Amino acid sequence: SANNKLYDITADLEREFGLIGSEGWNRAVEQAWEEYNAQILLEARKRAHMTQAQVAERIGATKSYISRVERGKIIPTASSFFRIANAMGYSVELIPSIH
Repeated sequence: SANNKLYDITADLEREFGLIGSEGWNRAVEQAWEEYNAQILLEARKRAHMTQAQVAERIGATKSYISRVERGKIIPTASSFFRIANAMGYSVELIPSIH
């Protein structure tokens, strides 16, 4: 039946962002990762039952900085990402990806 068919959205994505591997495509992938990382930090903070101000105080930053990170407006450096995670009681683990 039609409900069991899979739909490949690659053509739709390429129409919007350009061919896979193009500058437009790569920019869209990078933005998606930035938004994903911002969402991870936001959800982690909520699970830790902490406010933005509490996290900011622990890392010596402003509440505004944490807000911008969580909204994906700025991208923290790797060291800042680790410090933010640690301030919320989390550690970051690097796990080999399967390719």
